Amino acid sequence: MSTLHDGWTVRAAGGGAVSPEIAGRTVPAAVPGCVHTDLMAAGLIGDPYLDAAEQDLAWMHRVDWRFARPLRLEPAEPDERVDLVLAGVDTVATVRLGDAVLGRTANMHRGYRFDVRALADGRERELVVDVASATTYAEGERDRLGARPNAYPTPFNYVRKMACSFGWDWGPDLRTAGIWKPVTLHRWRVARIAEVRPVVGVEPDGTGVVELLVEVERSGLAAAGALQLRAEVAGVAARTVVPADTDGAALVVRVPDAPLWWPVGYGDQPLSDVVVTLLDGDAPDDPLDGDPLDRWTSRVGFRTVGLRTDDDEHGTAFTLVVNGRPVFVKGANWIPDDHFVSRITRERLAARFDQALGANLNLLRVWGGGIYESDDFYDLADERGLLVWQDFLLACAAYPEEEPLAGELAAEARENVVRLMPHPSLVVWNGGNENVWGHEDWGWKAELGGLTWGGGYAHELLRDVVAQTDPTRPYCDNSPYSPRRTPDEVHPNDPDHGTHHQWEVWNRVDWTQYRAEVPRFCSEFGFQGPPTWRTLSESVHAADGGPIEDAPDPKNDPVWLVHQKAEDGNGKLDRGMAPHVGVPQRFVDWHWAAQLVQARAVRYALEHYRSWWPRTAGAIVWQLNDCWPVTSWAAVDGAGRPKPLWSALRTAFAPRLLTVVERDGATCVAAVNDTDEPWVGDLRVRRETLGGRLVAEESVAVAVDPRQVHVHVVRAAVAGWDDPVTEVLVATMGDDVAVHPGTEDVRLALDPDPAEYAVERTATGYRLRVQARSLVRDLVVHADRIDPDAVVSDALVTLPAGSTATLEVTCRELDDPAVLLAAPVLRTANDLQAARVGDVAAAAAGT
Repeated sequence: MSTLHDGWTVRAAGGGAVSPEIAGRTVPAAVPGCVHTDLMAAGLIGDPYLDAAEQDLAWMHRVDWRFARPLRLEPAEPDERVDLVLAGVDTVATVRLGDAVLGRTANMHRGYRFDVRALADGRERELVVDVASATTYAEGERDRLGARPNAYPTPFNYVRKMACSFGWDWGPDLRTAGIWKPVTLHRWRVARIAEVRPVVGVEPDGTGVVELLVEVERSGLAAAGALQLRAEVAGVAARTVVPADTDGAALVVRVPDAPLWWPVGYGDQPLSDVVVTLLDGDAPDDPLDGDPLDRWTSRVGFRTVGLRTDDDEHGTAFTLVVNGRPVFVKGANWIPDDHFVSRITRERLAARFDQALGANLNLLRVWGGGIYESDDFYDLADERGLLVWQDFLLACAAYPEEEPLAGELAAEARENVVRLMPHPSLVVWNGGNENVWGHEDWGWKAELGGLTWGGGYAHELLRDVVAQTDPTRPYCDNSPYSPRRTPDEVHPNDPDHGTHHQWEVWNRVDWTQYRAEVPRFCSEFGFQGPPTWRTLSESVHAADGGPIEDAPDPKNDPVWLVHQKAEDGNGKLDRGMAPHVGVPQRFVDWHWAAQLVQARAVRYALEHYRSWWPRTAGAIVWQLNDCWPVTSWAAVDGAGRPKPLWSALRTAFAPRLLTVVERDGATCVAAVNDTDEPWVGDLRVRRETLGGRLVAEESVAVAVDPRQVHVHVVRAAVAGWDDPVTEVLVATMGDDVAVHPGTEDVRLALDPDPAEYAVERTATGYRLRVQARSLVRDLVVHADRIDPDAVVSDALVTLPAGSTATLEVTCRELDDPAVLLAAPVLRTANDLQAARVGDVAAAAAGT
C-alpha cells in the first residue's frame, strides 16, 4: 500500500456562516488531521484549549468543509485491482474522484474501501472528501426519527461520531471534522486477505491453540481458482487450501507448552508473532519460493479469560478471571487523550501507560463516549500487561435503533471486534455506558413513549456480534448492569449485583458515604479537582488577561468557568471541602484544598473497596486522563502532569496496603496482600498524640495469604479516643503505615508548621529531607511551579511525629533552592489550618 497524505488542502464549502478571515481561503491540510488543527497551523484561529477560545469557535459546528488533493492513478494491469482506502473519516462525507462519486460515509468509527480501477488511466483528477456538518446531519436525523433524551443538549446520539466531540462535563465542544486516519492506495491481484480472526485458547495440558478464521476477497478480474493459506505461530506452521468456490478457510495452530500471558503483577507478558500468507493455488510447496498475494501479521498472547457472575449470599458477583485466577481489578476509566484525536501519538500513549503502571493500575476501561483506540494503544497494553475493558461506543443517551444507525453500529462493532481480537490485553467487551441505567432511572421512559432507545443494541445486537465473532471474551450488556436480571427484577445500578456506578458521592452526598455500601464491582466513581498549577497558569487566564488568581472572583471568572464544565462544579468542590478541610478564601489555598480533597476522597473509597476483596472484586476510577486543560476527575491533567490524585492511586492500589476500616462498629486494620507471596509480620497499632506521645498500643502477629485480605479488630482500649482533636491512630507492619486521625482536619489540632526541612543539590535536581516534629498530613511539593518539567518522587506524604522522609526532585538548577521549602511550592494539609486562621482574621478585619 502507498499512503496519500501529501498535497491536501481544506476550505470552507458551505453550511453555516464562516468568519471573514477564513471565507474563501484554501489552506494546507494535514492527513491524518482535522480542520481545527489545519486552521491553527495556518494562523487563522487560536488554540481552542486556551482561555475562552473554545466559545469563539462555535461557528465551526455548522460549516461544511472540502478536503482535496490531486491524484493520478497509473493504469492498472489487466488482472489488477486498485482500491482507495480511507481508514477513518470524521464523519459525514461524500468521496469523489474527479466527477465520479465513490461513496458516502456517516461513521467516524469504521473504514471505507472504494474500487477505483476504472479511474486508473493515468489522468490527473481531484480527490475530494466533502465533509458535511455532523451537527446539521444529526439534527436532521433527530427530526426524522424523533427526539430522544441524552445527558446533554446536543444530538450526539444521532450520528456515529465520538460523542464527547460535542462536549462533556470535562471536555470542550468543538465538533471536529476531517480525515482523521490514514488514506492509502492498495493495488492487488487475484485475491487479498480481507480479515483474520485469531481465536486463542489454552488447553488443560498447556497447549496453546490459535484458530485463524480467514476471509479473502477475490479480485473478480480472473477466473476463480484455488488459493493457499499458510500460517505460522511461535514457530509452528499450518496450511490449508481455499477452494475456488469459497472465500474463506480456517487454520488451527497448536503450540505445545505455550507461555502464558498474564496481567501486570501476576506474571510475564510473552507475545507470539502470527503470520498468515496467501498464495496462488499453484504456488510451490516451499513458501519462500512463492510470490505471496498478501500477508497478514500480528501478535497474540496465550491466556484464558472469563467473568464469574454467580449468585451468592451477598447478591451477584462480578469477578474477572485470567488463566483461572481471580483478579482484583485496579482500574481507571480512559477518555481520548486529546480532543484532537489525530494528535495522539504512540509516544504520548506510552507516557500515559507508564503513568498508569506507576499508579499500580492493572486495567484501563475505554469509555463509550470516545473512540476505539489506535492499534498502538492495544499493542502497548499487551506489552505492559495492562488489561483493557472496551466499551462499544454508546454513552449516556437513548439511541435510535432504526436505519441507518443500526446498520452503522453493527458494521463498526464487527470491524473493531475483528481488529482488536489479537490483543490478549483486551478482556471485556461492554455494550455501552449508562444507557440501561439512564432508561431505568433518568425519566427517559416518559419522554420516549414508544420510541426505541438502544435496549436492542445492549441486549441483542452487540452481544450477538461478540458471540459470533469473538467467542472467547466475556460481554457485559452495559455499565452499570445486573447480570441475568431485567431492570424489573434488579435495578441495573444495584451495588449488590454486577457492576455499579457511584455518583451519589460527588453529586449529592459527602464522600464519607463511599463506605455506606459494599459494591460487587465499582466501574465508575470519582471526585473532581483542578489541574496542576502550571497547566492552569499556562492555559487559563482571567477575563482581563491577567493571572487567574488575581481575578476579583477567580472561581466565577467567565474564563475559569469555560474550563469547569461540571454542573455546579465549584459548589460541589466547596461542599466536598467544607466538613473536612474547610473552604479557603484565597484562590491559591482553595486550589490546593481542592486537589487534596479529590485525592483523599478517591483514596478513601479505594481502600474501602480493596478491604472487601473478594466480595468487592474491582474498582475503576473515573478517570485517568484529560483531553485538554480543565477542572475534572482526572489523575493526570491535560498537559500530562500528575495531580495529587495520581499519588493517591499509587498508594491505594499498592500491592500491599494497610488501611483503617470499620466492621460492625469496631475500628479495624485491614492488611491487603495482592501479591503471590505470604505477607507475614507484626502488626503494631498505637494511639498517640499528634506530637508523638504514646497513649496506648497493641502488637499482634499477622499472616496474610497471597491475594487475600486480613482484617484485625483493634482493641477498644487502643482504638477509643481520649481526645480525638489531639490524637491519631498509627498502624505499621514492616514498612507499611496507615495513619488515622481522631477527627477531621477542621477540628484536628494540626500544627501549621509541623516539620524541619533540608534541601541539597543532586546530579538531577534536589533532595528534600523532612523530619516531623508533629503529625504531617499529605505533604506535596508542587515542583511544576518552579519548573514545568519537574518530577517529584512522592506526594501526599503523611508522617507521624518523629518520622522522616526523603523526596527526590528532578528539575533544573534553581537560583534559590529554599523555594522548595515553603508555600506555594511545598504544601501540607497542616498549612490549610493556618489558612483558615488567616481567613477568619481577614473576615474580622473586614478585608
